Amino acid sequence: MALKEKIKTFPDSCGVYLMKDTLGKIIYIGKALCLRKRVGSYFWHLNTRNAKTNLLIAHVNDIDFIKTRSEAEALILEAGLIKRNFPKYNVEMRDGKSYPFIKITKEEFPTIMIARPRKKDNAVYFGPYTSVRLLKEALRAIRGVFPYRTCKIRKKKKACLDYHLGLCPGVCIGKVKALDYQKTMQNIRMVLEGRQTELLDKLYKEMRIASDKTRFEEAAKIRNQIEALGALYFESKPKGYLQEANTLKEALKLTKLPWRIEAFDISNILGKEAVGSMVYFLRGRPDKNNYRRFKIKTVNNIDDYKMLSEIVCRRYSRLKQEGRKMPDLIVIDGGKGQLCAVKQELDKLGLNISVIAIAKENEEIFAPETRTPLKLSFDNPGLQLLQRVRNEAHRFALKYHRLLRKKATFKK
Repeated sequence: MALKEKIKTFPDSCGVYLMKDTLGKIIYIGKALCLRKRVGSYFWHLNTRNAKTNLLIAHVNDIDFIKTRSEAEALILEAGLIKRNFPKYNVEMRDGKSYPFIKITKEEFPTIMIARPRKKDNAVYFGPYTSVRLLKEALRAIRGVFPYRTCKIRKKKKACLDYHLGLCPGVCIGKVKALDYQKTMQNIRMVLEGRQTELLDKLYKEMRIASDKTRFEEAAKIRNQIEALGALYFESKPKGYLQEANTLKEALKLTKLPWRIEAFDISNILGKEAVGSMVYFLRGRPDKNNYRRFKIKTVNNIDDYKMLSEIVCRRYSRLKQEGRKMPDLIVIDGGKGQLCAVKQELDKLGLNISVIAIAKENEEIFAPETRTPLKLSFDNPGLQLLQRVRNEAHRFALKYHRLLRKKATFKK
């Protein structure tokens, strides 16, 4: 899909956009109140572009986006991603002289404040950011998930209003231990560094440990944080997918939550017009901009194993060559044979990616490490996620196959 056509499919909502070069490397990160209009402005208004923008656009090969609920959340996410990726063209705020920072003090019970300019002290600074107003709004949202103190530490007999509102853990009345408070600060730092996905993985592990040790009140508290954090950074209804992803991770013994899933399917009739398809799911939702179609080039007879091997090799050798991100999970429509064929190709490429196959007949799940297939109940959220992904891959392959057959018919 041409870049301008892709931008037309962007949503009219807040978020962060990531511009990439031909190697898939992020070269610019920005935030937007309306993603489609903001990103489109780089391409539609050619007469108003300056020399710096022209230079940037000349190197842009692809653009991705991450939706957020508000512009304030986009502000935090943008700064965190810039700090992690060091995009070549994000140079405006590198001196940080006239922009606000978030400051976390160096104390037993740190507090968080907005500071300007950045000082040479023992505090930890995040930013710079472009708007104090949005920064205050973002900190209010973060504090609603991870409460922290804003007042001076003084022993009190009664808790302050913030404590009763759930915005402070009660430092002044001794309701929280220093170690637990430091853990909260670490969680906030991960948010500010743009590591929300990694943080969710961490919280899920902590919740499971607390539950296994029958610390149910603690487990419930962490569960609430997971849901609130998901609502902030993973669109408006994250709970369903978070549950699906975590259930699937537990069932398949994955090392991380499957945020990015790629699924493959083969479609052919008597070996004619054989095609392969790949669908891409991000946080439980199909991302059609990243779907891929494959004409089978090296297999002439009916051999699903070799066809799958071909398209998987083509897909991931290219991603590896371009230095692009690999999926968290690969899903194959088939059984043990298809799975072995794909795993063999991944091993040849030296890639350690989790891969499973799901067979339609009994919805059995095959994994490389297990001898017998895994069967999940039909109401299992993890299985329902796999079924959605598998069915979409099948639909997309069949659609492409029909298109090629139609073209072949017209040529006769």
